[in-house]
Amino acid sequence: MGSRREPKRRAAKPAHVNDDVRDITADELGDDLDGADDGALSSGGAFALGTGGGLDAKVLVLNKLYMAIRVISAKRAFTMLARGLAEVIQVDDGRYSNYDFSSWAELSELRAQFEAEKHDWVRTVRVAIAVPRVIRVLGYDRLPAQSVKLNRRNLFARDRNQCQYCGYHFPTSELSIDHVLPRSLSGGDSWENLVCSCIKCNARKGGRTPEQAHMKLIRRPVMPKRNPLIALRMGQDRYASWKAFLDHAYWSVELK
Repeated sequence: MGSRREPKRRAAKPAHVNDDVRDITADELGDDLDGADDGALSSGGAFALGTGGGLDAKVLVLNKLYMAIRVISAKRAFTMLARGLAEVIQVDDGRYSNYDFSSWAELSELRAQFEAEKHDWVRTVRVAIAVPRVIRVLGYDRLPAQSVKLNRRNLFARDRNQCQYCGYHFPTSELSIDHVLPRSLSGGDSWENLVCSCIKCNARKGGRTPEQAHMKLIRRPVMPKRNPLIALRMGQDRYASWKAFLDHAYWSVELK
């Protein structure tokens, strides 16, 4: 194997970012750690993205204090990098390296030659650029209010598509959401009263409590401390670098 020339890492800020770079608003960052980013690009984006599976990848966003604040699409991440609003944080063996957009593009050329299979890729007219796993926003030091949204997607993820009565796993199309305390008995919509149930178990339980139906819950339903979809992604090798930031003490406290 030939010698590898490591690109120069970012020493300070990208040349086109002034010291008085304005603060970025939470709205500009897109969706919070709960979820689905639509990947919409501002019309003034300076980077023309190609097509490919890399655009489906997700990127963890840190504020300038290295605290996790968002999960966004590759599209939005590249737009922020190209505008000089963020830098790439590369994690290798527990060590962090910082790259601006140009140095990350240079590093991508080397990785395309020696370890292309380890990355997702986005192609422009001229080059292929690796999708970063983590970026750091240079002008944002706040922590947006975090909450885990109560919706079907997050409930399925929390329960890992497992019926909470029979214990079997099912595809989403074969699962329903059950009210542990039925609505007819004043049961509400909350993390503590909603569980995944297969269609058969849901029909068996009907409008009764588990005790009345002689059924037992696999586990007591609770509100997750972090977004369950993120927990699922962290189990994939491609997002292993997120763990260093999401295991921060901040994520160990209950979300209010």
